[in-house]
Amino acid sequence: MEHLALFASERAPYFVGWGTLALINAGLAQGKGRGGLIWFLLSLLFGPLATLALVLLPKPRARLF
Repeated sequence: MEHLALFASERAPYFVGWGTLALINAGLAQGKGRGGLIWFLLSLLFGPLATLALVLLPKPRARLF
């Protein structure tokens, strides 16, 4: 049973970093006028690729109505 605890403790920083990146991406998305929750979920799935997409995509155009 101890080997499972060791395995979980080694991967903990990875999950913390991935979650932090998702929160940062949500804030970045809201700053660009996009949905923060959607980008948070996308970031949980795709991580740094979602960050790259957020940085490269232009701001959405203003709505007429």
